[in-house]
Amino acid sequence: MFCRFMYCNLKNYTISILWIFFMSACSASEDIKEIIPSVSIQDVEKIEGDDGTILINFSISLKEVYDKDIILSYTTDDGSAFQNLDYKKATGQLTIPAGTLEASIPIEIISDDIIEGSEVFHLVFNSDMELEMNKNSASILIINDDSKLPYDSEDYETPTSYQGWKLSWADEFDGPEINTDWWTHEIGKGDNGWGNNELEYYTDAPENSKIENGNLVIIARDDSWNGKKYTSARVITKDIKTFGYSRTDIRAKLPKGQGIWPALWMLGNNIDEKGWPACGEIDIMELIGNLPSTSHATVHFGSDFTNNYKYIGKSYKLSNEIFNDRFHVFSLVREFNQMWFYVDDILIFNFSSEDLQGQPNPFNEQFFFIFNVAIGGNWPGNPDETTIFPQQLLVDYIRVFEKE
Repeated sequence: MFCRFMYCNLKNYTISILWIFFMSACSASEDIKEIIPSVSIQDVEKIEGDDGTILINFSISLKEVYDKDIILSYTTDDGSAFQNLDYKKATGQLTIPAGTLEASIPIEIISDDIIEGSEVFHLVFNSDMELEMNKNSASILIINDDSKLPYDSEDYETPTSYQGWKLSWADEFDGPEINTDWWTHEIGKGDNGWGNNELEYYTDAPENSKIENGNLVIIARDDSWNGKKYTSARVITKDIKTFGYSRTDIRAKLPKGQGIWPALWMLGNNIDEKGWPACGEIDIMELIGNLPSTSHATVHFGSDFTNNYKYIGKSYKLSNEIFNDRFHVFSLVREFNQMWFYVDDILIFNFSSEDLQGQPNPFNEQFFFIFNVAIGGNWPGNPDETTIFPQQLLVDYIRVFEKE
């Protein structure tokens, strides 16, 4: 009886010890947590210079040392700066060795002596490891320090291709007439002069728009029609050719004169559902003819016109010439939440979602093109005795590129 009692107690004691050990082990394993490396990625800036190539050693750092190698894949991605024009493409793997805090990636900037405006491209990261990253891409800003114009006396022209981009649509205006598979005319005087108290009546007559010598020609004329003193043309790609993230180059020679108002611009293709300005407006180029050396790039937005209409933009002024003297190229680069505007590849304006002033962002949607020459209106004022008619907007080409 005694032995049986002792055996039972010993057995219970053993089970209790094992249970305590098991619970202690479980508790200890809960206290030991796997450390997740914390990776810091920061934006950088670099003055371009003019020495051919400039090297940036782009650093990635950890908050604390780790006992294993940290491996990240990376690749460069265009923004307003383009690979093999403004920087050399870089792609590969970065290793931060165990026991160290940082490693660097060599990035080459291609420098020159041409004024371009400051430009940006991106370094994008990903990893198969579990990491805490403050962000997965960095912006590299190339600060332009040049003053030489990109041309001497020749009209400016952009290339037909960019590495890393594909041509998605173009009109070189080299056919016998305006391509009605792509463009339609808006006809009439519009509501309240197209919302601006403009004085023209838009027609589809060849006297106001045609193809001539490889150009689209839009002609503003002093000849009354249907109750309006002036006629002109307005062509659009609505519901036919619409575009999202892309680069657009438009080569054009602009008219001049008091009251003349040419524009190369875009509207959100959902304008019929959303209305203006909720659909968004992107003015790649506008000019008021009494200031023929100055072009304007502007965006318009806001949930409604009455209470929340907003706009923001910048101007670019030529030195010692006017936009009627020769052809220039007006460009727009759009990507998610970002837009960049150029004249002859000189960056004049950058707009981002941070500039929306609390309003909805329409600029990630599909947009269509509008080319027109308005006459008179709220902004340029009316023509006067100094205005010479007819005035012509010549468009040599429009090219739209999308990333491959």
